[in-house]
Amino acid sequence: MSSLSVAPTVIRETVRLAALEVPGVLRLGRGGPRWRDILGGSPVRIRVHDGRVHVTVWLVARPRQRLAPLTTQVRDAVAGAVERLLGMELDGVTVLVDGVGA
Repeated sequence: MSSLSVAPTVIRETVRLAALEVPGVLRLGRGGPRWRDILGGSPVRIRVHDGRVHVTVWLVARPRQRLAPLTTQVRDAVAGAVERLLGMELDGVTVLVDGVGA
């Protein structure tokens, strides 16, 4: 039996693209001044433990978006991408809305 290893950068990019496909997402990152993005690091954090992936995503929502449904849509998109495209088992997805952009 062969095993497949997926690099963290591939997981991160897959998550980033899946989250950005959700219509209410303006951008991934932290709200406020741009220096917060620089100091805060990547807006997508992944943790792989025992073959299971946990993802944390920081995003800025578009104006006039209902945030609860938006986070559900992002969570579903990310989960689907990790499970379907990468074939990895998901431990969880945390979505943090850190701002609303103009």
